Amino acid sequence: MLYWKAAGDMDPAIYATRIDRVRAAIGRKRIDALLVTHLPNVLYLSGFSGDSGYLLVEPQRATLFTDGRFTVQAGEEAPGAKLVLQRGSLPATVGKHLARTKGIVGYSPSQLSLLTWHALRQAAGATLRWRAAEGIVEALRVVKSPQEIAEIRQAGKVVCEVAREVIGLVRPGVRELDLAAEIGYRLRRKGATGESFAAIVAAGPRSALPHARPTARRIGKNELVVLDLGAILRRYCSDLTRTVYVGSVPARVRRWYRAVKEAQGAALDALKPGVLAGDVDRAARRVLERYKLGRYFVHSTGHGIGLEIHEAPRLGRGQGTPLEAGTVVTIEPGVYIEGVGGIRIEDDAWVTPNGSELLTTLGRDLLEL
Repeated sequence: MLYWKAAGDMDPAIYATRIDRVRAAIGRKRIDALLVTHLPNVLYLSGFSGDSGYLLVEPQRATLFTDGRFTVQAGEEAPGAKLVLQRGSLPATVGKHLARTKGIVGYSPSQLSLLTWHALRQAAGATLRWRAAEGIVEALRVVKSPQEIAEIRQAGKVVCEVAREVIGLVRPGVRELDLAAEIGYRLRRKGATGESFAAIVAAGPRSALPHARPTARRIGKNELVVLDLGAILRRYCSDLTRTVYVGSVPARVRRWYRAVKEAQGAALDALKPGVLAGDVDRAARRVLERYKLGRYFVHSTGHGIGLEIHEAPRLGRGQGTPLEAGTVVTIEPGVYIEGVGGIRIEDDAWVTPNGSELLTTLGRDLLEL
C-alpha cells in the first residue's frame, strides 16, 4: 500500500501560530529578534523545506533568506514569510540585512560554524548586539500536534510493513548490504521520501555493534541479526529495530531476548506525563540488571523523534526533564555481547495524557528463521 501524499503540508495558520510562540519566547528572553539557522527549525516555523536558508523572526515579520534555486519553492511552501534572495553568501546577505536593524538578535551558537559566525558578525557590523539563545525552537518542537502525531504514526506504519517484508528475506548467504538496499528501495516504493538514517543491518558478532553499518558480510547459520530502520514520510521520521535469529535459538540467547523485551515493557509502563526522562531509562535498566545484563546495555533507553530522528528529550541516565503529553520518543533497550552478538528491540511511543501508546505495532516476539 502507498502512503504518499502530495505536499500541501500544514495549514498556514499553524506556522503563524508557531511564529507567535517564538515571538513570545524571545520576548521573555528580552531579545528583539531570533535568527534561525538550523534547517529543521526553519521548516518547523515556516514550511520551507529547501536545503539552504535562514529565518529571521521579528515582532512584526518573519523573513526567509535563501537563494534563487528556491524562489518558487519558498513562495509555495512559506507564503507567510517575506522572501529575500541572497546576493553572495547566505551569511553575508543576512548580516547586511541585520546591519539595518536595531536591538539584540538571538542565535544558537551550537548550530553555527565558527566561519559562518564570523561572516555574520562582520557583515552585520560592530553595533549590532548578539545574544546566545539556545533551544527556543527545539523546546516548542517537543510537544507534537495531533497532525504531527498522525504523520509519525503513518511513518511508523510504513516502516513496520517494510521490516516485516525484509525479515522474510533474512536467510543464510544473504549479504547485509543487500538487505539494507531492500530496505531503502521498499521504503520509497511505499511513499517514503527517504530513510530517517542509513539502515543498520548487522549479523553475527557484528550485531554487538549498536551502530554497525551494513557490509558485504553474508549472514551465517545460527546467529543473531539486528535490523534498525526508519522512514521519512511527509517530513516526519519513524524508527524501528527488530532482532531475529537464523537457526534454532539457544537457551542463553532466548534468555537475553526475554530480558530486553521485559526491559522495553518496563520502560513503556513508566512512560507517562510528569515522569522524569531518566526514570524511564531507569525502569529499563533495572530489568537488565536483574538479569545480570546491565553492563551490556551501553546507550540510553530512547530519544525524541519528529522532523529529525534525534530530538529532545533524551531518555538517559540522570535526565531530569519531566515528560509532557504529546511527546513522541523511541524506547530501545539492548544488550551487546562482544564476540557473540547483540539484541535490540525498538518502537516509537506517544506520551498520551494518561500514559503512552505505541505508534509502531510490528510483533516483538523472537523469530527463528
